[in-house]
Amino acid sequence: MQHILITGANRGIGLQLTKHYLQAGWQVIATYRNAYDNDALQALECPQLAMLQVDVGSDEDLRNLATHLHGRGLDLVINNAGIYGPRDQTLGTIDRQTWRQILEVNTISPLMLAQALADNLAQNQGTLAIISSRVGSIDDNSGGAGYMYRSSKTAVNQVTKSLSIDLAPRHIKVVALHPGWVQTDMGGPNALITVTESVAGLTNVIANLTSAQSGQFINYDGDGINW
Repeated sequence: MQHILITGANRGIGLQLTKHYLQAGWQVIATYRNAYDNDALQALECPQLAMLQVDVGSDEDLRNLATHLHGRGLDLVINNAGIYGPRDQTLGTIDRQTWRQILEVNTISPLMLAQALADNLAQNQGTLAIISSRVGSIDDNSGGAGYMYRSSKTAVNQVTKSLSIDLAPRHIKVVALHPGWVQTDMGGPNALITVTESVAGLTNVIANLTSAQSGQFINYDGDGINW
């Protein structure tokens, strides 16, 4: 049986990823930040599923997670937890503290999670998949604005690239994935694809990921995205 840990698993893409891997027969560790926003995940309760309350922005929580999983191999970690922040991120609206909070969750926390679970991934020569966003692509930015969210995803793409180099000797693949514009609380009802379509694509990319693709930025349909 293969083992996976998914962050931000209580709704949206994270919840659908949890459903997918449970149906595929994996042992799933699903983490969530808030106990009050967890009903849909709790409804999936089964022997294959372990649910843990983890705030990826808390060093103490990550230390406790590493201790809890000490000696257990992981085949896949999907860092899905993320925030968009205020909808209006145009020039003149940017708040320094809010920007810090977005960088904390979207950029710093994925690296701290990787540090905490690198030994577990190395044990199974596993894969770390970081959910990024196409709006983090500098090459693709033709619309401006979105300063806080865009910059957090651009920065986590650089984190992904460095991790892919540093973890290669331990036979761990690392990839940044764009899930598409998805109909979730973050993406909104006018988004182009459903959560099911996004997760079908993401999981297919992960399943077929090669060592040569480690460190790349890949769309949910398998196409590469320029940095």
